[in-house]
Amino acid sequence: MNTLDQSVKWNADGLVPAIVQDAADGRVLMLAWMNAESLKLTLSTGYTHFWSRSRRQLWKKGETSGNLQQVRELRLDCDGDTLVAIVDQSGPACHTDSPTCFFQLADAHGTLTESPQPQGLGPVLEQVYQVILARKVAADPESSYVAKLFAKGTDAILKKIAEESGEVLLAAKGGQPEELTYEAADLIFHLLVALANGGVTPHDVSAELARRFGMSGIDEKASRKGK
Repeated sequence: MNTLDQSVKWNADGLVPAIVQDAADGRVLMLAWMNAESLKLTLSTGYTHFWSRSRRQLWKKGETSGNLQQVRELRLDCDGDTLVAIVDQSGPACHTDSPTCFFQLADAHGTLTESPQPQGLGPVLEQVYQVILARKVAADPESSYVAKLFAKGTDAILKKIAEESGEVLLAAKGGQPEELTYEAADLIFHLLVALANGGVTPHDVSAELARRFGMSGIDEKASRKGK
């Protein structure tokens, strides 16, 4: 079986473009170039390394700013001439302090305006989850609702999910979008608490949803039989 470095089709300068994508929500963060050495460093360290065509040197993304990119996946396209690095981005990806380098939006006439890509639900879930983990470890149950839930145990956490699910059902039946939004946020929050209690991360759930993508619900349920 071929390895990644053997399969890349380097251009005449020994480079390959690398698109960097946010693992949390799929946003395209930036595009840079890799050579064989920077690819090797990326694989061995787990953090993105690139080749600067202007400075003619290797560079590690975030080495000076602290805005590191921890690699979750490296993918090679069908032609072998483009890489995609799916990363956990620490801080903004762009040197302008924008979350992504692709913040200039062109209208129908080609006029550019600054419009960063929307964050989406993924990063927010991850941020809330990290706060929940912090509360679980260090917060005082007397002053933290989340810490109090963890102190009460699994049954109390699951009871809140049942309660909030009922509230979502009532809000959905009531036909009030604002109420449904509010109750859905409550349910998702308590579901994140349950995930943290069970040692499951939002990324684990995202990966499972990605596995099911393109698969019919009937086929997916059938694949569970015997497990």
